[in-house]
Amino acid sequence: MINQSGSKVDLAITMGDPASIGGEIILKALSRPSIHDRANITIIGSRSHLEKTYHHLQPFTSQELIHPDSLNIIEVDTPENIIWGKGNQETGKASFLYLENAIALTLNGQFEGIVTAPIAKSLWQSAGYDYPGQTEVLAQKSGREKFAMMFLGLSPYTNWVLRTILATTHIPLKTVSDNLNSSILDSKLELLIENLKQDFNLEKSTIAVAGLNPHSGEDGKLGTEEKEWLQDWLINAQKKYPQVKLIGLIPPDIMWIKPTQAWFRDGNIDTPDAFLALYHDQGLIPVKAMAFDQAVNTTVGLPFVRTSPDHGTAFDIAGQGVANPSSMLSAIEWAIALCYNRKQS
Repeated sequence: MINQSGSKVDLAITMGDPASIGGEIILKALSRPSIHDRANITIIGSRSHLEKTYHHLQPFTSQELIHPDSLNIIEVDTPENIIWGKGNQETGKASFLYLENAIALTLNGQFEGIVTAPIAKSLWQSAGYDYPGQTEVLAQKSGREKFAMMFLGLSPYTNWVLRTILATTHIPLKTVSDNLNSSILDSKLELLIENLKQDFNLEKSTIAVAGLNPHSGEDGKLGTEEKEWLQDWLINAQKKYPQVKLIGLIPPDIMWIKPTQAWFRDGNIDTPDAFLALYHDQGLIPVKAMAFDQAVNTTVGLPFVRTSPDHGTAFDIAGQGVANPSSMLSAIEWAIALCYNRKQS
């Protein structure tokens, strides 16, 4: 990952929807002593709910749990009669307030980064919070108009680092072509290049850019966007960033062959430093297929570090003690690493 030295970093972890697996994966992930050696952790949520979670799971889960008594917790109003797996308007409201408090405290200088446990977007809507997701709240309340979702993963097989950024995110597939334009791609590419420099010390990077259509349009036979404007955009972008090598437009069905080989077989294989996908599933299907338990979501463009597990609330297994904390653990580890690197830059 990234070399870490010096003083501890200060991290906030939001509890996510309290009816979800959020509390469980937090207690499991924070049972690792090495995390506390490198970070001062504060939970934004509810001590009583974490205590309830601990006492409910402790008799039968096979994984170690940290006792809430040893955690620093900032209390936020949380419903008392929560049933695991049964999220509702009240749990949706609580999860929004956890995030809102974490952002305010971080902007005030109390924390260097935020790790967000999963929320249910539909329950935010029910509670009256009209946001597509946590990313958009983080950006708006931080006053940032330019931001992007990047997905990071450290291969447990080869130690190769996967970095994927999305040009468009939570929109219907049929609207991708209408929403995608040169301005959006300029913004995402600029953010990616800055992030590779700031968080990974990559002054000269190689970035793969996906085509939009099958076979990248095949000269207009399978879609015209590449021929009409995407190829010209890529040529102009390369002129704008001579220190960066842009590869593309790569047909989406072959762009992930080398990354898959690097993830599973050979971390030294020649691969780009990062990948720019043009829409949600184009980037996230391969990321989740390779790295479902290791990948994390980080928001690029914020004035602080933000990471999150790359999975949802898992209401169907909440309260059963079987939730895998690997992605939450990765989110915490990445947050620590990125905060350290920003200290050193």
